[in-house]
Amino acid sequence: MDHSQELAKALAELKRITGITLKLPDDGSNVDAENTLTQIRCLCTAYKEKYNKTDFLHGLMTGGIPAYDIQERAARLHISTGDRRVLYLLESRNLDDAVNEILKNLFPAQTKTYLVPVKDNTTAVLRPLRSEETPEDSRHIARTIVDTLNTEALAQVQVAYSFAIENLADLPEAFRETSLALRVGKLFYSDQTVFPYNELGIGRLIYQLPVSLCENFLKEIFGSDIPDSFDDDTLGTVNRFFQNNLNIAETSRQLHMHRNTLIYRLEQIEKRTGLDIRLFEDAMTFKIATMVLNYLQTERNP
Repeated sequence: MDHSQELAKALAELKRITGITLKLPDDGSNVDAENTLTQIRCLCTAYKEKYNKTDFLHGLMTGGIPAYDIQERAARLHISTGDRRVLYLLESRNLDDAVNEILKNLFPAQTKTYLVPVKDNTTAVLRPLRSEETPEDSRHIARTIVDTLNTEALAQVQVAYSFAIENLADLPEAFRETSLALRVGKLFYSDQTVFPYNELGIGRLIYQLPVSLCENFLKEIFGSDIPDSFDDDTLGTVNRFFQNNLNIAETSRQLHMHRNTLIYRLEQIEKRTGLDIRLFEDAMTFKIATMVLNYLQTERNP
């Protein structure tokens, strides 16, 4: 291939990745074809390194790209701004190369799904929605991510996901909502692995309360003797009791525990807190109080 053909190919590549059309003089002027070709290739490489899709989407999610710049930069990177998408945030202690490979297999490039590293332990998956998909499909995909990574990479993963993003300009808001869902989910519902943005319940409310208000609430419930925490056995028993709608017989059966042993544990909680969680109102108060305690511990020990 001669220099003129190589130049034409390099100019086409430059236009493809940047949207810029560069014309060389065609009036017979002498052009150092080899030097020009080298410079164009260097320009293409530099552009790819600085303006790749991953960096663009990361900057957009985290507020590093102004709204007026989204359309033009997305067009240059051949990212559609009008496709409906859902954002998933994955967090795990070991998001290594093996995990990334599994994610790439789950979401091949031809699906137009983008994998965007956020932090060492967090990765975003921006996936297009098919026209017939429902919110339940988004939940199923989140569950598939968790189960697949757990099975194939032995990675303990928690996943939050966003509302349907109608336009790429909505991605920053979706990232904020999904990040909040991940934080609230881990804090208040640590026994779960999938956190939809719109199912945070009372956890969302508590998370947004001032610390002073939470402290006053605990003083009102426990007086000056506010417990630091409850042991795992106690919380496990209580949570199962709540899951069974305060049914002692069913809870003792599921825990393989004698009925009298369960009643004894519940009475010990009443002695310690003054709350008889066999009663609905006290059970509700205890549940909220433990969530507030957990929140305050996190705030004080981030």
